[in-house]
Amino acid sequence: MAVEGGMKCVKYLLFFFNFIFWICGLALIVVGVIVQVSLHKTFLIHDASASAAPIFIIAVGVLIFFIAFFGCCGAWKENYCMVTTFAVLLSLIILAEIAAAILGYVYRNKLSVIVQDSLNEMISNYQNSTTEFRDGVDKLQEGWKCCGVNSSHDWKEFSIDGNTVPDSCCVNVTKGCGKGTMTDARKVHQQGCHDVLEAFLKKNIQWVIVAALVIAFLQILGIVFACLLMRSIRSGYEVM
Repeated sequence: MAVEGGMKCVKYLLFFFNFIFWICGLALIVVGVIVQVSLHKTFLIHDASASAAPIFIIAVGVLIFFIAFFGCCGAWKENYCMVTTFAVLLSLIILAEIAAAILGYVYRNKLSVIVQDSLNEMISNYQNSTTEFRDGVDKLQEGWKCCGVNSSHDWKEFSIDGNTVPDSCCVNVTKGCGKGTMTDARKVHQQGCHDVLEAFLKKNIQWVIVAALVIAFLQILGIVFACLLMRSIRSGYEVM
């Protein structure tokens, strides 16, 4: 027996919200992949713990992607079991997100340590590493307009004279521009990459938190609509 009246509206709302969940799941997968690639290529971060956040984002995205399938099909077919499965799985996702938020808050200061350690590794391995690695470091410094970890002085071991930095540290990058110009603020960026990258990551984390709150609100609405539809479907079975 098909739902009628106000419950039909709930049915279509649940279908609509699940379509939104499906898009959110796909978006989380894409964001997780982008963050993972950025951390390990653009920022040259090799700390294994740095992968925890993007991998979790990808996992949640995949789960939401498939959970939305149960919600859409259950709502459209008015299938009690599928709607119930959707409500239970979505509740578990919300609990997992709450746990992740708590862990993120507890370990929020580790972000600075990861960036610091990774940049120190960047400096120490620059000259004895592959061309691809050096190109990555150069793109990082040139793109973010920074030099070294905390300042340009971190490159003091870069050359024998102790006053030369990679050309990517220069304000205007040209071949040989870093030679003998470590402390010249007119020619070389004096700010280290640590503060720049940490500020960037923290700023983007704030947007992630906002997005998570919006998604959580939609998920709670989805559970409410699912429960209403479940009750209506069950009432229809009892009438039959």
